[in-house]
Amino acid sequence: MSLLSVENLRVTYPTRQGPAEVVRGVSFTLGRERLGIVGESGSGKSQTGRAILGLTPKPGVATADRLEFDGIDLRQADARQWRSLRGRRMSMVMQDPKFSLNPVMPVGKQLMETLRTHGTPRSEAKKRALEMLEAVQIRDPERVFRAYPHELSGGMGQRAMIAMMLVSAPDLLIADEPTSALDVTIQIEVLRILDKLVAERGMGLIFISHDLRLVSSFCDRVLVMYAGQVVEELRAADLHNARHPYTQGLLNCLPKIDGDQRPLPTLNRDEAWTK
Repeated sequence: MSLLSVENLRVTYPTRQGPAEVVRGVSFTLGRERLGIVGESGSGKSQTGRAILGLTPKPGVATADRLEFDGIDLRQADARQWRSLRGRRMSMVMQDPKFSLNPVMPVGKQLMETLRTHGTPRSEAKKRALEMLEAVQIRDPERVFRAYPHELSGGMGQRAMIAMMLVSAPDLLIADEPTSALDVTIQIEVLRILDKLVAERGMGLIFISHDLRLVSSFCDRVLVMYAGQVVEELRAADLHNARHPYTQGLLNCLPKIDGDQRPLPTLNRDEAWTK
């Protein structure tokens, strides 16, 4: 049984030239697995993730023929039902912690907020928050717990954001470029935590990234998005055998240590990809 089912998801924003679709007919299912979504900036990856959690900002409108999470029709969910799902069962690691963390609230209070909202006692919430900060390789969790977001570096803010989304051990996590601001050693540790949650708790993970090599080694399946739609779906291990020219173009643009790449390869686009 799939954890998440998405059929014909569309996200539209009004413009002076008329409605503009930024997500166009995206369909996929997610089980207790790691699903990667890749594509260049502006391809609709983040908009897809936000729409699944009902976070499409106004005046944008998200519609779908089916949007179901663990038997719950998210299209019919009201504000009360969304509050019961977000944070506790569904979470999203946003791309930039500078715009996602509350600047006037200590980091620890923000980590505890989800747990407290869903009934966890204060002492237990603080203990779990500190444990999660330590799990994402923050060496002085007590200091970071008391700190405000502006007192943290970009990488530490990213780790605090990841800790905040994982502290409630959700059933579904949408991770939007979760390791972009982290060095390699911290990146590996964060991926190990995500992998453990998928393997041991059966969490479903949607991993949004530009890093094709990382996705091919970490995820189970990959969706490749271009201009708001999925152009190819394949097993992550088979990414190097991609058939769509856009996916092949992305792979060819990856830097190679050996060999002289001159001139650097460019992606030749075809209008047929957007139809």
